[in-house]
Formats: sequence, structure tokens, C-alpha cells
Amino acid sequence: QVQLVESGGGLVQPGGSLRLSCAASLSVFSINTWGWYRQAPGKQRELVARSTPSGEVDYIDSVKGRFTASRDNTRNTVYLEMHRVKPEDTAVYSCNAELRIRVTDAYAGEYWGQGTQVTVSS
Repeated sequence: QVQLVESGGGLVQPGGSLRLSCAASLSVFSINTWGWYRQAPGKQRELVARSTPSGEVDYIDSVKGRFTASRDNTRNTVYLEMHRVKPEDTAVYSCNAELRIRVTDAYAGEYWGQGTQVTVSS
């Protein structure tokens, strides 16, 4: 059973940096479209960044210029680099991805990572 495995969350001071990773657990699958979401306490889950068909990345306004999302095909991993973080960035961050079977490019389903807590506090 393939999984998306997240890592990299934790406690970071305001103004600091953190990098989240989300890796597909089986190399027979490749990551096609993907996105990063977050859910703060008492709030609805929101999309933070997502890939576009042209290969670019769209971001919500509140993280533009501070967060960078990317994909490394050789590592079958997507990343969210967070810089100049703010207390309002505190949330559980989750990755979402559409996977494909490498050899056939057949659709293999949509998966979620387990979520990782990011806390921004001094």
C-alpha cells in the first residue's frame, strides 16, 4: 500500500525557517499533481500551495514571497520551504498528491499525508 510520508514539522521561532517533506513510499509510483494544505485550530483546512498543469506553483496570498513549494522527481518527494514564518502559520500541514504508476502513467489514486504540526512561537 503506497503512502505519502511527511516529515519536517516542529517548533520554530517567528522569523525562522522550516522545510516540510512529503515522499511517496513506493518508487513504482510517481507524483503527478500535488498540493500543500494546512489547518489551524478552530479553522477550516486551507490550500497553501499547489502545482499547476504548466508546472508552476500557485500560492495563497498570505504565504507568497515566504513559502516555496517544489517537487523532486528523483526523490519522489514534494517540499514546502517556509521562511520568515509568523505565529499565524501555526497549523497542521498536510500534503495531497495524485499518484501515477511509473511504467504505464496510469492513474493510481489521490493520497494524503499523515499531517505534521508546525508551531510558530517564541
